[in-house]
Amino acid sequence: MKRKTYWIVILFISLILPVTLIATTGAHTNKVEFPPTLESYSDSHLSDISSILLHRIKQEPLNLIITLMFIGAIIHTFMAGKFQDIAHRLQERHEKKMLQKKADVQYTGDVIEEVSFLSQLFHFFGEIEVVFGLWVLPVFWSIAYFHGLNASITYFSSINYTEAMFVVVIMTLASARPIMRLAEQFLKAVSKLGKGSPAALWFTILTVGPILGSFVTEPAAMTISALILAKEFYARRPSNRFAYATIGLLFVNISVGGTLTHFAAPPVLMVASKWGWGLGFMFTNFGWKAMVGILLANTLYFFIFKGEFAHLQKLHESNGSSLLIKWDMREDSVPVGVTVIHVLFLMWTVYFAHYPPLFIAGFLCFLGFVESTGHHQNRTNLKPALLVGFFLAGLVIHGGLQKWWIAPILGSLSEVPLMLGSTVLTAFNDNAAITYLSSLVPGLTESMKYAVVAGAVTGGGLTVIANAPNPAGLSILQKFFPDGFSPAYLFLGALIPTIIMGLSLMLF
Repeated sequence: MKRKTYWIVILFISLILPVTLIATTGAHTNKVEFPPTLESYSDSHLSDISSILLHRIKQEPLNLIITLMFIGAIIHTFMAGKFQDIAHRLQERHEKKMLQKKADVQYTGDVIEEVSFLSQLFHFFGEIEVVFGLWVLPVFWSIAYFHGLNASITYFSSINYTEAMFVVVIMTLASARPIMRLAEQFLKAVSKLGKGSPAALWFTILTVGPILGSFVTEPAAMTISALILAKEFYARRPSNRFAYATIGLLFVNISVGGTLTHFAAPPVLMVASKWGWGLGFMFTNFGWKAMVGILLANTLYFFIFKGEFAHLQKLHESNGSSLLIKWDMREDSVPVGVTVIHVLFLMWTVYFAHYPPLFIAGFLCFLGFVESTGHHQNRTNLKPALLVGFFLAGLVIHGGLQKWWIAPILGSLSEVPLMLGSTVLTAFNDNAAITYLSSLVPGLTESMKYAVVAGAVTGGGLTVIANAPNPAGLSILQKFFPDGFSPAYLFLGALIPTIIMGLSLMLF
């Protein structure tokens, strides 16, 4: 049997075997709801966190298994670079074999290049955006094995995938050439206050871009900011230190930049209606503090990397980026009418962000319009947006199964520890999930509500999974890290801005 066929059979068996086991063991007859509601544990008489968690594991052992899978997915994200290294080595070995094969055999006509199946498989495992989706498979079959296939189907069908679908649409709209040209011209106009230098443009993108997230939503702001940073800075091959510092700063700023309003940041959106937080409340309690934190963090990094900006200025003056300009980066103008229609599509999508039938219908019309105005457009590449949507859908599925341990931990903390705990937990789970779970905790005071949301948005840049728009930014910028993207270096790049944001939200 050929090696490729062997691996295909292995993958096929790995998918079919769980179904066979469930059918033969009779586990599907166990009709128990999963995950259990927090009230069903009946542990209100317990006050010690360890006792509560042990009690819940004893009542439902699958809690621990599912959480270990979640931890496995997190570890997998840190190992993504290793999988990519293995994929490259396998591909190089395969190419050597193909060269030998071509020397021995003469082909006539068109020949499809053969690729290494194993190399492609490990490359797939090394894509950070697919990690949580991959780990959803054992979660699905574990629930099916212990509680029946219907329990698994019921849980997966109960998940709200609106945010994942919205991100796919808004990423595609925001990355369209008319929107990008409009945003780029606006940011460059603002940067002229600093004489239009690379340093001034960098500062403008990382200040104005995140604040725009309060109005066009964080995923759109992330897409626009990351694409312009890619064109103006990352394409010029900056130092690794500057590259990680910039992406870390971008992630943190986007996370807090959406707090000027009550409808743009996912962690705020999860609680705003339930807690009665409106536009005025958000700006007076979060918005202006977030702006102060963004300015302080940007200013600090601006002075740290003054030497890097001097190098970029020399490249700019010598037209050193001319070889990097491709069709997608061309500078010719877009007709005003085309731009206006794109803005209307964007406004439609933002306004109906919680109604998938409406924003998806608008998206289909958008694709038709792009096709009919192709000369003014770039190629519509759905792959990055779909991968990010896949990532978020997987994260939402995992996150909904972690409330058995996150909710009691949040409910046991006082204000300052609650903010710090929320920041730490956000690094290992989407910050929207953290604030949603906090809304389920009874008896939170107003100051505790503020603390948990402040902590959630503060920690939104520490990891790729900490904030929903982060995968969108990573999908755009990760190709500029030739040695593979390192989550550890992202953490270090985001750490100082995170501390600054935390102090800003805590002290002012």
